[in-house]
Amino acid sequence: MRFIELVLENFGPYRGRQVINLDSQEHGNSRPIILLGGMNGGGKTTLMDAIRLALYGQRAQCSTRGNLSYSDFLTQCVNSHTPPNKDTRIELVFEHIENDKPVHYRVVRYWTKNPKDGKDNLGILDAQEWLDSSLVNIWDEYIENLLPLGISNLFLFDGEQVKELAEQEVPPPIVANAIRGLLGLELAERLADDIDILVNRKRKEIAEIQNLANLEDIEQKLKQQNAEYQSTNNQLDVFKDKLELAEKKQKEALDRFIAEGGKIAGDRSQLEQQEKQKIAEAEETRSRLCTCAEDILPLALIQPLLTQVQVQGEKEKATTQAQIAQEILLERDKRLVDRITQLGITAEQLDKIKSLINEENQEIIGEKKELWLLAAPENMQQLANIINNDLEKVKISAQQQLAVLKTKEEELITLERQLQTAASPEAYQQLLDAVEHTQTKVAEAKVVYETARRRLVELEAAIEKSKKDLKQYTDQNIKRHNKEHVIAASTKVQETLKLFRERLALRKLNKLELEITECFRYLLSKSDLVHRIAIDTHTFSLSLYDLQGKPVPKHRLSAGEKQLLAIAFLWALARVSGHRLPVAIDTPLGRLDSSHRSNLVERYFPSASHQVILLSTDTEIGEKEVQKLRENDAIAREYLLKYDSSTRQTNIEPGYFW
Repeated sequence: MRFIELVLENFGPYRGRQVINLDSQEHGNSRPIILLGGMNGGGKTTLMDAIRLALYGQRAQCSTRGNLSYSDFLTQCVNSHTPPNKDTRIELVFEHIENDKPVHYRVVRYWTKNPKDGKDNLGILDAQEWLDSSLVNIWDEYIENLLPLGISNLFLFDGEQVKELAEQEVPPPIVANAIRGLLGLELAERLADDIDILVNRKRKEIAEIQNLANLEDIEQKLKQQNAEYQSTNNQLDVFKDKLELAEKKQKEALDRFIAEGGKIAGDRSQLEQQEKQKIAEAEETRSRLCTCAEDILPLALIQPLLTQVQVQGEKEKATTQAQIAQEILLERDKRLVDRITQLGITAEQLDKIKSLINEENQEIIGEKKELWLLAAPENMQQLANIINNDLEKVKISAQQQLAVLKTKEEELITLERQLQTAASPEAYQQLLDAVEHTQTKVAEAKVVYETARRRLVELEAAIEKSKKDLKQYTDQNIKRHNKEHVIAASTKVQETLKLFRERLALRKLNKLELEITECFRYLLSKSDLVHRIAIDTHTFSLSLYDLQGKPVPKHRLSAGEKQLLAIAFLWALARVSGHRLPVAIDTPLGRLDSSHRSNLVERYFPSASHQVILLSTDTEIGEKEVQKLRENDAIAREYLLKYDSSTRQTNIEPGYFW
């Protein structure tokens, strides 16, 4: 799995739309680190929350949610400057291998302040930006196969998580649960119980007569508790199977509800209302087209003829003007010839002058043309306005209305298809009843299972107390030497069995121990401080040993070394998990000194994963550290989260502090 892009729009301190390119591969070159710098309170943790929220939605373990409801949390995440009609939006693009081929998905979540139904809107887009609605319906199950929520904190963690793990002697429940699945000690535990039964028999044999009644009471009580514990444990298995069966039926009912159109049927009234609205809008558009057709729009069908009429009109206008000019010219020519005749020129010269005048007049007047249109000037002006202005405007308006009508008709077709796939009212009610029935069954099964589980915990505590009372009774009242040997031997056997259980667990934890040791020694500047790290089979706490096999107390480690041990623990668990996933680390260096900081920068960050997203302040990854990463060609991209305290807004800019 590889993150490609993160888009934030009006989310937290990020106002407007801001895009972060997270792709660690470019032009065939792979550099693992994406470095984002920001001061405290500048929005680094918000970016981690955005990734978690995009992937897991309501199930996301975000840092600022606390005890807030999901609706209140989404409202809290809306940027304070966001207009009421604007969405808050998160988009996360990632790549993973599916059927031996890389595929891209864009996870989009968007909502407004005080979101409707108290939740966000989810969309999953493929590489062609097409919405995959089927994947939206099963997204929680799909992402669990890629990056299970239970192990996500091994890959998306912050400095506080590392600090907490470093300071605790026993790992927190989330880490312990990840390890517990690697163990299987049922046979050894059953053998330990059998030895306890043997020891109790021997205690009864060597008890004094006056104390026998008290001993029998304790044994009887312990026997009843064990019997009830076994019965309750068996019932718990049955209840668990019933719960899983009920959850399976609920999922099948939900899948059937969606597959057979139940979800669409639930929105039928809304879809039908939308259909009526679209029909009304289409009719309104047709009405506007009819209005256009009642005016001059039909003239567009004979526009070439109108143009010919306009041309003919211009020609006739010119011919009329020429005829008027001809009469004026003839009168002028007559006066001119009379005056020339008075000059006493010869007849031959006079004829030539008349000929020249006639030729000149003929060129000016041109040939006579037939007048058949005889249109009035105001009519021709009106025709020109229609052709040059009015007709084009009406045509453009009609084309726009046709485009709108086409869009409305396509939307109607889409709504009709959705309504056709919707279940009938009777089928919808049956599907809904089936879903509600399975939900009720799941709730009932959970109540029964939880009640039995709590009773089992109570019995475990009661049995431990009875065993303790029995042991105290034995220590105080049993004196006989011949029976003490059996009890002492049994105690040794129990110790041996305890050792066996520990070694069995150690054998199964061997790989994890080797990974933790290798990671810690790789990160630690003191290579001779720790030679081996062991994991306790019960509490899963870590024990450190030097080259001579002597324990290294954890309190001997500096605060920085404890942090490196915690990071090595998380790193090893991530490697053992078998998931090839990106790693995101918020404020990673904490209280590390320069030597440990250098080791972490040079050894862990480039090797933690194929993609490592670092969110750091200027004091954690400083100028020296970032220069070292650049020299090692480990950084693919750098960003700076620039926070404006006056507006309490953050802008994402390329580059780092230096």
